[in-house]
Amino acid sequence: MKTDTVTQIDITKTSKSKIENVDFNNLSFGQVFSDHMLVCDYKDGTWETPKIIPYQPITLEPSAKIFHYGQSVFEGMKAYKDSDNNILVFRPIDNCKRLNISSKRLAIPEIPEAYFMDGLKELLRLEKDWIPTSDGSALYIRPFVFASGEGFHASPADAYKFVIACAPSGSYFAGKVKVLIEETYSRSANGGVGFAKAGGNYAGQFYPTQLAKDKGYHQVIWTDDNTHEYIEEAGAMNIFARIDDTLLTVPTSDRILDGITRKSIIQIAKDENIPVEVRKISVKELIEAAENGSLKELFGAGTAAVISPIAGFGFKGQDYDLPEVENSYASLLKKRITDIQTNKTVDPYGWRVKV
Repeated sequence: MKTDTVTQIDITKTSKSKIENVDFNNLSFGQVFSDHMLVCDYKDGTWETPKIIPYQPITLEPSAKIFHYGQSVFEGMKAYKDSDNNILVFRPIDNCKRLNISSKRLAIPEIPEAYFMDGLKELLRLEKDWIPTSDGSALYIRPFVFASGEGFHASPADAYKFVIACAPSGSYFAGKVKVLIEETYSRSANGGVGFAKAGGNYAGQFYPTQLAKDKGYHQVIWTDDNTHEYIEEAGAMNIFARIDDTLLTVPTSDRILDGITRKSIIQIAKDENIPVEVRKISVKELIEAAENGSLKELFGAGTAAVISPIAGFGFKGQDYDLPEVENSYASLLKKRITDIQTNKTVDPYGWRVKV
């Protein structure tokens, strides 16, 4: 999208902040919401002027097409404060671009980059006091777009709403997780919308994930839709495996999300002289590596958790435990990324954006 200049963002401040009722030392993930949100409506073929208003319910007609045909996409981002109280965000342009890639796939009008970036920055300035500073915490940011236009006919809507809402949050995961390699269900298929952050992708994951939880696992490792012979993602995250000293991850495709954390890990790993291979990883290869001891690490990567180590996995009734590794890649890479995000080290990539 062309980057236009937003000449005005209308701001209506809340009459009373909720912040005094929040225990910032005991934050769950995405359960407490800040005072304001940004909203922008698409009507008559154009995006209107963005507005910042008090956080509040959204009213829709029962005929709104989001309820019937699922036109909805979203992003996940975080804002941090450094020791000088500066507001920082990590690779926000990438989130904006990916939101528009997702929107295009679902026939949703793309958001002008300036609306996204200027609106985000203005909202964060207003919500500065909502950004927590304890280790592992951040202000989680959820931009999303959905069909607000009305009608029961199966066609794209004629009206949409873009929203950015924020939630001060603690760490997403505590400790390592145990996962089950999926043999029956798929999260996406060739030619589908797996590469997009579409709400329906995640809705379709919930049932098979619950089946795995009923068996004592925390999450699912998704496999390809055709043969179920190749691993693709870990829950809602991209997946990495360390076999001997080589870090492996699968290539992106129309089934796999082009994760921003994933891209960051690959770049940092290469700069740390860690051998990196981006290629298909078969379930057979993973099991053989676990059996012969060459599988050193397995972890998911995404915005919410950054990196989530996997303690073991199950397949066809057999469990495989991973070893405890000193100086793990997961720990090293997570520290490198979070140090950049929180301005504890130099950012040679230009990923960190000061608001």
